[in-house]
Amino acid sequence: MKIAIIHDHLTCRAGGEQVALTFHKAFPDAPIYTLAYNSEGTFPEFKSCDIRTSCFQYISKEESIVKKLFFPLGIIAMRSIYLDEYDVVLISGTHCGKYVRISPNTIVVSFCYTPFRLAWNPESYSEYVNSVGLKKIIFKKVIQILQLFDKKYAERTDFFLAMTQETKQRLKSVYNPQNEIEIINPPVNNLTSYHISTKPKEYYLIVSRLEFYKKVDLAINVFNKRNSKLIIVGKGSKEQELKEIANQSKIIFKKNISNKDLADLYSNCKAFIFPQHEDYGLTALEANAAGRPVIAFDKGGILDTQIPYDNNNNATAILFNEQTEKALDDAINKFEIIETKFNSLFIRKHAESFSEEVFINKIQKFINSKKKL
Repeated sequence: MKIAIIHDHLTCRAGGEQVALTFHKAFPDAPIYTLAYNSEGTFPEFKSCDIRTSCFQYISKEESIVKKLFFPLGIIAMRSIYLDEYDVVLISGTHCGKYVRISPNTIVVSFCYTPFRLAWNPESYSEYVNSVGLKKIIFKKVIQILQLFDKKYAERTDFFLAMTQETKQRLKSVYNPQNEIEIINPPVNNLTSYHISTKPKEYYLIVSRLEFYKKVDLAINVFNKRNSKLIIVGKGSKEQELKEIANQSKIIFKKNISNKDLADLYSNCKAFIFPQHEDYGLTALEANAAGRPVIAFDKGGILDTQIPYDNNNNATAILFNEQTEKALDDAINKFEIIETKFNSLFIRKHAESFSEEVFINKIQKFINSKKKL
């Protein structure tokens, strides 16, 4: 059986790129097709993969440019890729992969993290929320066009895979697929690289892209007022804005750090702060892999990956139910009172149920079950 993998664009380090890497481990002979590839911007493991880019590679391989020119140049570039020699095409992503031209005889499996965010949830972008007048009118028209294109080309998908119950319902609502959607939780890659610290230090941690919907500003506003240290690891379009509002005597920004240094930061934090409504939230599981508890907003993928504290059970997280400074601050205060009730070994064991091996077995079993007779 001949398989091809498609990932939207390999220009950053995020959860989707980690899933694409795990697809490669499951099917090592499969080439990876993508809109653009930036070997220095994404995970170094991709350097050993067979990466095949669209013509957009000659325009730019920078994430910010890829996003700005996706409509219409990115769509046109992906339409120039024709995969007529494969039995199965396995798509990782939300937007680019569906535009590749594929033989009618090919089985198309889409591991879709969420319906294309700009088309179906534009309120998660500050540029849309803050636009007014003519700019807002143009935005709305572009979004209408994107919705039409996105839904049309998603119809070529034979089987959707979802990460969580919430994303499954979103996919059903937007695409109304012909076959039942199966849930396969994404894995924590390289579990052995995370270790449990016997003496965590006095700081909290965020690992996130610095974008509007990630709500890092909410955590910054809380820690500006607390007598606590916060380390933020990541980069993105809101980096400068966030640095400007942060009290940098308490809040430290880091980026482009090694995997070892990141693992050490996870292991030594008091707890991991997760203020966003996330489709999945792989970083929370990475904190768990280091034995550390999570303080998280109780919506989205967190409900599939964390065990909330309720006084009577082993737990991995404290959840708060409003994205407000008070709710987050109260959750941190609660954590500091009950911190010793969290068991690092239990939290680590919980993360192991989301291992690469588990994921690879599930995805291989799913793909092999869909062979055409």
